[in-house]
Amino acid sequence: MIDVRRMQTLRAVVTSGSVTAAARNLGYTPSAVSQQIAALEKEVGIALLERVGRGVRPTEAGRLLTECAVVVGAHLARAETALAELRAGRGGRITIHYFASVGALLVAPALAALRREHPGVQVELRLSEPLDPLAEVRDGRADAALVVWPADRPVGDDLRLVHLLDVRYRAVLPPGHRLAAKPVLDLIDLADEPWVASESPGPCLDVLLDACGAAGFGPDFVVESRDYATAQGFAAAGLGIALVPESALDARPSATAVRELRNPEPVRRIHVAVRRSAPPQPAMDAFLAGLRAAAATTSAANPPTSPSRPVHPTR
Repeated sequence: MIDVRRMQTLRAVVTSGSVTAAARNLGYTPSAVSQQIAALEKEVGIALLERVGRGVRPTEAGRLLTECAVVVGAHLARAETALAELRAGRGGRITIHYFASVGALLVAPALAALRREHPGVQVELRLSEPLDPLAEVRDGRADAALVVWPADRPVGDDLRLVHLLDVRYRAVLPPGHRLAAKPVLDLIDLADEPWVASESPGPCLDVLLDACGAAGFGPDFVVESRDYATAQGFAAAGLGIALVPESALDARPSATAVRELRNPEPVRRIHVAVRRSAPPQPAMDAFLAGLRAAAATTSAANPPTSPSRPVHPTR
């Protein structure tokens, strides 16, 4: 492999016209420059300079290598600039996996904050489904992934989970439902009800299935929606009850009633997963800070409700 530093020394000699002038410009001794040129000629196996009076001029090989040195020098300069931008958090790219229901809630405000602080950073956002986002982070194909993950389930020594937010599930009841008279529902109250499936198979659905299992029953899903707005629409049409995260209740049909749950209360714990071995990145640090700030804002806007009253009045 040709030594790039020696190529640049050759370029300096050819540009200045003599070894002495190149040495003066480079801050070397003429002997050191001559040694660099001799070593380069040995590497490439052909003469690169010929003497002309008190100076030198390049051979055909010397001209070819000098032209290459110009191109290499330009690439190196661009690389140094790009690296400086990366170190300062002003450039580069990060890849984030997320799931749909946290897009507007957490990812959008975090991305807006990142762009204010690091406008030159490119962000690639990918919906997790149907990929395993943790595998993507482990393999280095993504820098971070937002996931729902139980507190007692190990994630592996190669990943670190940063807890962001706990989101409680609420029961959405059809209009005029017999349970709407109760301000708080025990989960077992829903054991004999037809259910609208609001979750895709995976950690979010597991939260509901585990809670129902702890209450001693399995839900009877009569229709699938895999979408919170659709699930609430099905509940409003009287097809069944739906369990929906608090953060997804804003667009619910007004005729439905929403009630708190207990014994147990289903809660999904939202984290962001990052690789433990990943080097520090100012852009990633800013994005994680934005996620935490968005989660704190959401938590402040949705404080725990009193078990003595309904989340929403019956309508």
